[in-house]
Amino acid sequence: MEKPLLVTDFLDRARRNYGSREAVLATTGERYTYDELGERADGWSAFLQSVGVGKGDRVAVLDPNTHYHLEAAYGSMQVGAVHTPLNYRLVERDFEYILNDAGVDVVYADHAYADKIEAVRDDVPTETFVTNDVDRVEGVSASDASGGSADSSAGDWESFDDVIAESTDYDRPEMTEDELITINYTSGTTGDPKGVCRTHRTETLHAYLVSHHGEIRDDDVYLWTLPMFHVNGWGHIYAVTGNGARQICTRGVDAEDVFAAVRDEGVSYLCAAPTVLNRLMDYHHEHDPVTTGENPVRVATAGAAPPEATIRTVEDEFGWYLKHVYGATETGPLVTTSDFRRLFDQKSPDRFAVKKRQGFGYLGTEVRVVDEDGEDVPRDDETVGEIVVRGNQVMDGYWEKPEATEEAFNDRVEGYYHMGDLAVVDADGTISIQDRKKDIIISGGENISSIELEDVLFEHDAVGDVAVIPAPSDEWGETPKAYVVPANGDVDAPGVTAEELVQFCRDNAASYKVPKAVEFVKSLPTTATGKVQKYELRQREWEDEDRMIGEG
Repeated sequence: MEKPLLVTDFLDRARRNYGSREAVLATTGERYTYDELGERADGWSAFLQSVGVGKGDRVAVLDPNTHYHLEAAYGSMQVGAVHTPLNYRLVERDFEYILNDAGVDVVYADHAYADKIEAVRDDVPTETFVTNDVDRVEGVSASDASGGSADSSAGDWESFDDVIAESTDYDRPEMTEDELITINYTSGTTGDPKGVCRTHRTETLHAYLVSHHGEIRDDDVYLWTLPMFHVNGWGHIYAVTGNGARQICTRGVDAEDVFAAVRDEGVSYLCAAPTVLNRLMDYHHEHDPVTTGENPVRVATAGAAPPEATIRTVEDEFGWYLKHVYGATETGPLVTTSDFRRLFDQKSPDRFAVKKRQGFGYLGTEVRVVDEDGEDVPRDDETVGEIVVRGNQVMDGYWEKPEATEEAFNDRVEGYYHMGDLAVVDADGTISIQDRKKDIIISGGENISSIELEDVLFEHDAVGDVAVIPAPSDEWGETPKAYVVPANGDVDAPGVTAEELVQFCRDNAASYKVPKAVEFVKSLPTTATGKVQKYELRQREWEDEDRMIGEG
């Protein structure tokens, strides 16, 4: 028998089997059952069809981790529309690019971020704008909010709660598992974000893998610390919902609130980048909060491993169980885990060295480390190669970028997604990242394109040449640093201060992308053909570290 793998099955299952059980604790303190959550999603589905949205049309969601995000996501997918979550840390010109690139028809934006959409609404194809609090959208007057002049440059925002109350009747179209259902935008090695295309099949299979390797059960209480826009929250909007577990929504990560939720709501599972773990440790050191509630706690952290001291604190002092996972937006994202318990003793301190590694592949996932000829490197834990991946959770390709898709899957080895991370493999087959091939900085779990930052800095008249690289950071793992050649050639009087260049970046890029340091230099190291040798700059920054990537 063959049954189509559809993402709508997850909420359907929760409503069918856990309808009267609590689904979500909202940031407002309201509690919704799965029946109530599903009815609100139905209202969004009905509204979308009433404004002409059909299968394949794009619907964007700009929202922190609130119940509105879940409702808008499922409501969109129930009518076959393509859920397009947006990173709320971006700036106006990023949203303008994405809304145009994806051809978005409808935007739901949380009131705290709607003004960023309002600022570009005349320059995007989107026709319908919805928020959860019209009165708090900056630039919208009371008359606009209540349906004022249609030719007003501001206004025409509709209330989410009002539109979903009008009707819950909609027609669910026939869908197939190979149809596109989500586009997740990621910072690439070029300035423009790329839309990662994910089908019902890739999303569903990834949710199955998350359910298994995350050990998600119906009695779990999941705390939303991981942004839902991050490849749909690592698949947790599907896995947690489909398993009928409780979800605690948030509007950001606050250490006090995290420990309070663990204590008062019995949180049993959360995700936390190494930077979030650092915040929790700092708060724990200062306030000594209760770290467990009625349920045992497990926490997943992703990417470059946290230091052993962090893992030790989380497990030995918090009493939590830590899982280290790895992947990329293009790969679902998760493809490996270090949670292979037959390879370590949970009571032994030696486990920390194992848990720092990225590990080996999820079920059904082929993870290799290959040399420049596409051959597997030896399992000697010394020979460095690039990580390549093949699995059912890997994307189909980039939205309307066939050349970038071709390169991503066929650089060293045909038919594998090339991660851009350089690693070694030990005798057990577990990988450990040593360096990064791609021109990407990963700071606090966020991808930052160094080329994008260079493009921003080049727009300043006082900048003659520039190279941006990752620099070590105790807080973020790594942060952008800019090496700037002054346009006037004078490093002692460059015509601009480092602080002014940092502010210039802050005015023209998302805050998390802003370089934390600027160094003026007479010249940049280059090859004989004039290509900047960033590797030399990175070696200078990382000479006191044991690897060329940050633990964050």
